[in-house]
Amino acid sequence: MKNSAQFTSETHAILSIAVSAEEFAPAYNKAAKELAKQVNIPGFRPGKAPRRVLEAQIGKGYIIEQAINDSLDGYYQKAAEELGVSPMSRPEVEISQVPEMKGKGDTTELRFTIEADVRPEISLPNPADVTIEVASSEVTEDDVEAELTKLRERFATLTDVDRPADKGDYVNIDLVAMIGDENVDDLSGVSYKIGDSTMLEGQDEALIGAQAGDDVTFTTKLQGGEHEGEDANVTITVHSVKESILPRADDEFAQLASEFDTIDELREDLKKSAEQTKKQEQLMGAEQKLIDALMDAANVPLPQAVIEEEVATHLGNEGLEAGDEHAQEIRPDVEKGLKMQLLLDEYALAYGVKTDQNELLQFLFQQAQMYGMDPSQFIQTASQAGQLGAFTAELARNKAVIAALRLANVVDANGNKVDVAAVLGAAPEDELTPEYGKAPTRTIKPKAEKSAEPADEDVVADENEAAVEREDAASQADAPASEDALSAPAKSAKKAQWVAYRVATGELDEAAAKALTKDELINYQA
Repeated sequence: MKNSAQFTSETHAILSIAVSAEEFAPAYNKAAKELAKQVNIPGFRPGKAPRRVLEAQIGKGYIIEQAINDSLDGYYQKAAEELGVSPMSRPEVEISQVPEMKGKGDTTELRFTIEADVRPEISLPNPADVTIEVASSEVTEDDVEAELTKLRERFATLTDVDRPADKGDYVNIDLVAMIGDENVDDLSGVSYKIGDSTMLEGQDEALIGAQAGDDVTFTTKLQGGEHEGEDANVTITVHSVKESILPRADDEFAQLASEFDTIDELREDLKKSAEQTKKQEQLMGAEQKLIDALMDAANVPLPQAVIEEEVATHLGNEGLEAGDEHAQEIRPDVEKGLKMQLLLDEYALAYGVKTDQNELLQFLFQQAQMYGMDPSQFIQTASQAGQLGAFTAELARNKAVIAALRLANVVDANGNKVDVAAVLGAAPEDELTPEYGKAPTRTIKPKAEKSAEPADEDVVADENEAAVEREDAASQADAPASEDALSAPAKSAKKAQWVAYRVATGELDEAAAKALTKDELINYQA
């Protein structure tokens, strides 16, 4: 294959691809074998007719066209890889020449161009030049006490109380939500801790002061489901009010709740746990700050066709037509998301990020938890939708951010340097060192204006068609004739068989036959 690329902009390229007749031969042979199984040739079993008989029956041009349709994408992908180009949009194909497949010594070629948006070259900013300030990870006595209280709550006992409910109490409730006369949600026998704010907005306020046997009502805006955003009238029946009695924080509790003998030892362990938690939370915020800083410093040209396609998808998902004014509202978010994706993909490539199956499974489990789905079902759904590659790419981007964060200057609010590696782990031994600030190497050459109308991508040049037709005629003249009369395919046969039949009988030429539907081919009368 002879391939070349012309970059008409930082994000758009025209690939010129040439495949010799010799390189094209395997695709031609494969297409001929498949077509031979589909065409009924009198005197021969399906798939057993000699090549020249098949060529005489359906035309060499038809086999060439089938071979091109089957192999074009493979040639395209191979050429893109060889040229170091990563296409991002639906390609536009223009075929300028087809091989004649004349046999040994054939110097003709399959020539075509592919035009598409591609990933831009990106000069990567050095994360070491970025300073990020995060909150202090210092653990206070209040933090330790909060951790101890959480542990005590796990061992608490619930006791019925004959008083109005207060924050922190547990209530057993029935709930009904109505919009007009429609019951949109109802629950029975639910245990709820007042103050958790895990159900409906306004629910905690309505329950404070209620007693067993009371009905309380309030209006809330629904946050999910088919009635999301609508106001609903909610009635809650309180069946019981229970107070949570925490065990005393003493040595006896330490022995019950942990492997430690004293409450002081337990407190010290909780302090270490709180420190680790704070350090992780500290760096979670640092990751996004680093991404924002790198995006501000980087110049990332954006492929416009990809943006338009993404905007159109957003509009379609919301039931809106193309060109809706909402497109201008969502475009900035689409552009920001694409810029971040392209930049982090480039960092992942530059660091040589690798992902293994165990890491991917763990990442998918985390995603399943975020969506509230069963992990097995989530993974199966992602696999069936062909999304595992997208999740693998997202995992690689996350690892690239961690690699960059290890190099950044991260300090806390007190000016103390944060040891990122101590929390996130040291860099892998095989991690690469990027060439930061490397200038783009592509030569930009704007697309030349054509003086004539471009040929349709499905129509080859006239001179090539003529050459194939001459070869077909020669093949037909040399082909051995069957003693049986040419018989029409069964009505259940594929369209390709009916095309071959009408061409072989001389009733239609190949182009005219292909333009008809199968029913029209069956009922055709010359």
